[in-house]
Amino acid sequence: MQLLFRQLGQQDYQSTWRAMRQFTDARKKDTTDEVWIVEHPPVFTQGQAGKAEHILNPGDIPIVQTDRGGQVTYHGPGQLIAYLLIDIKRRKIGVRALVCAIEQSVIHLLSDYGINAYSQKKAPGVYVDQAKICALGLRIRRGCSYHGLALNVNLDLDPFSRINPCGYANLAVTQMRDLIDGITLAEVNQQLSKHLIHDLNFI
Repeated sequence: MQLLFRQLGQQDYQSTWRAMRQFTDARKKDTTDEVWIVEHPPVFTQGQAGKAEHILNPGDIPIVQTDRGGQVTYHGPGQLIAYLLIDIKRRKIGVRALVCAIEQSVIHLLSDYGINAYSQKKAPGVYVDQAKICALGLRIRRGCSYHGLALNVNLDLDPFSRINPCGYANLAVTQMRDLIDGITLAEVNQQLSKHLIHDLNFI
């Protein structure tokens, strides 16, 4: 099966979310799986089980209650977001296996740059030296996934100080720019696509 990548540029969060749900609801048995690569203007998104106390001081950044798993996180320009619209029932993979494959794709990407990254079983995402570099949240509907990962590449990290990232007080957050000189979003985009194809077994 093919995995189609769509480069959407910077898009409003809520309209992209609506489009993901519409795509998922309209899928047929032979619909091609897709990954949507996107950036969002500054926004806090709150997961289904998100608790209001984890939003400390949002200021002028909007808050959107969404339908993915997990708690609150931040999206903004310079963050590489990959939304994975995959028929996991057709591919015969469980949710946990999908999460692990997504995490491994980011870990392998960071390894390309000599960065030792890792996942944590009880706190989905990818970490470097106890700091979170990639958030992950999914929704499964009709046997298909949407939402996905948000990898911090080259962005203003200050908004993370206005929340308890992913529901963890004082969780440190990092980005690729602070670990690799001259890193660009375009370069990371290309590398991530390669690893997603491999680790999700679309080869």
